[in-house]
Amino acid sequence: MNRINLQHQVTGWLLLLPAMLLLLAFTHYPAVATLWHSFFSTPKGSRPASFVGIENYQVMIDDPVFWQSLWNNLYFSLGTIPLSIALAIAMALWVNGRIAGRGFLRLSYFTPTVLPMIAVANIWLFFYTPQYGLLEQITGFFGLPSHNWLGSPSTALGALILVAIWKEAGFFMIFYLAALQQMSPVLAEAAALEGASRWQYFWRVLFPLLMPTTLFVLINALINSFRLVDHIIVMTRGGPDNASSLLLYYIYQVGFSYWDSAYAAALTTVLLAVLGTTAFIKFRFLDRRTHYQ
Repeated sequence: MNRINLQHQVTGWLLLLPAMLLLLAFTHYPAVATLWHSFFSTPKGSRPASFVGIENYQVMIDDPVFWQSLWNNLYFSLGTIPLSIALAIAMALWVNGRIAGRGFLRLSYFTPTVLPMIAVANIWLFFYTPQYGLLEQITGFFGLPSHNWLGSPSTALGALILVAIWKEAGFFMIFYLAALQQMSPVLAEAAALEGASRWQYFWRVLFPLLMPTTLFVLINALINSFRLVDHIIVMTRGGPDNASSLLLYYIYQVGFSYWDSAYAAALTTVLLAVLGTTAFIKFRFLDRRTHYQ
């Protein structure tokens, strides 16, 4: 019996080995290496990297662009995550019903997801173009003044938030639609017999059962909100005056424009810490309130 259990355990670990090797090679090792390099200086020419301790982190504390990028990223996350999830749930409920053209609606909602990010950025760049862009044509039709949406510090970040919501909501809709299709129609019939309204049925029955999906989508939405680079490069390049600079874009600038790999490693470590802490808090508090069928 012990020999059989040992064979089962060895077989299980062998099946996990390919995924574990990929995870170690492309996730854990880069994270540890980044943390290690953040304690060294950037090698330049014939001068090798030297140990500087927490000097890069001390520079970060006094870096105003870092703090602005971090706050921009927090505002970006607060603007995209709740609205994307709410819109995804609404679209999933809509296309899950028996309506005419349901297949076309599903395709329409999911289409932004499959478009390349650079293509999406260029499409919306045309929408936001001053004077002759689509948005300018609409506002001009109603007699509103022209506005440079991507060139104004007050609207540049909001314009990027709108693009992110448009692209991500359809992706999240697929997960909610799959979850809704797994639910028994008996639940709706029982709620109707009890006299529950549609809102009561959604809030008291559907939404609690959708919590596992919501927890999964929340983690993915959080990661997506902190890894946006493509749209910023095409649409704003972090401007004007760093008003739309997000943390990963600033890391890209420091690492590949300023060639300061050590400081970029320190910034990346902070980004990983923010993502890890937030994910831990979500799993810690939301998982207890999640009902798994």
